[in-house]
Amino acid sequence: MRNTIRFDWAIKRLLRNKANFSILEGFLSELLGEDIIIESILESESNKESLDNKMNRVDVLVQDSKGELIIIEVQSNYTHDYLMRMLFGSSKLVVDNMAEGMVYSKIKKIISVNIVYFNLGHGDDYIYHGFTNFIGIHTKNKLSLSDQEKKVFNAEHIERIYPEYYIIKINNFDNISRNTLDEWINFLKNEEVKDGSTAKGLLEAKKELDKLKLSKEAMHEYEADLIYWRDNQSLMSTKFLEGELSGIDKGIRMGEEGKEKYAAEKAQQKAKEKQIEIAKSMLEDAMSIPKIAKLTGLSEDEIKVL
Repeated sequence: MRNTIRFDWAIKRLLRNKANFSILEGFLSELLGEDIIIESILESESNKESLDNKMNRVDVLVQDSKGELIIIEVQSNYTHDYLMRMLFGSSKLVVDNMAEGMVYSKIKKIISVNIVYFNLGHGDDYIYHGFTNFIGIHTKNKLSLSDQEKKVFNAEHIERIYPEYYIIKINNFDNISRNTLDEWINFLKNEEVKDGSTAKGLLEAKKELDKLKLSKEAMHEYEADLIYWRDNQSLMSTKFLEGELSGIDKGIRMGEEGKEKYAAEKAQQKAKEKQIEIAKSMLEDAMSIPKIAKLTGLSEDEIKVL
């Protein structure tokens, strides 16, 4: 069953809701392989509910029972510099959470969890984990913490000090759940909970998503967000050429001429989305990019982004 709203938007709202601690705790526990208890969802500029929330660097920022900071970002829009955006987000958290005069050993651990609905990098896995290690140039052995450093940092290994990154490439998941974490990935991709699923927080997530579908307030917010998302997609697909964001409010201000322009742009965007859907199907059938470009009218560069 497909949702009537974009699922990446819905799951972003779910995970950001403070009332859904058990859902977020369940997802993070399955991903990190340990029981996560969330102490608080931290307020920041990027947690605000606004039309530009798709462009913010953090969707959810939480602090667990050990004081570690965890970034969770749900991103569907393609961006060529997303990997550096991840680095910026974790680096800024380190700086923002250093009080004046604080010793370096008290710097909080950062875990960056990125749920992306587009092709990021080149790799056929659907979950990637990155962390920092130091390897000897000559001996090839891994640098480890001394006994004293273990006490200072309250960690057994160097990688537990520096930021860690998780990248979940939703579109690469093959729809086969091999473990409880896969049950969550399947839910994030297909919006379904299979019989017998036991992943922590998953059943609660499904129940809350069903409620969200029926909420008029949420639907109004979604529709406003969708208008912004489509405008942004249009700008990106034309390689950021100059253009105007159209919308209902603008149409009202500009009168009938504005309404006609909005309708024309909306029709053009729908046609573009149809071309993209057809191109995606052709890519799945292993059709060549030049041939797809000829049949759909899309440029080869646009098709490569897909």
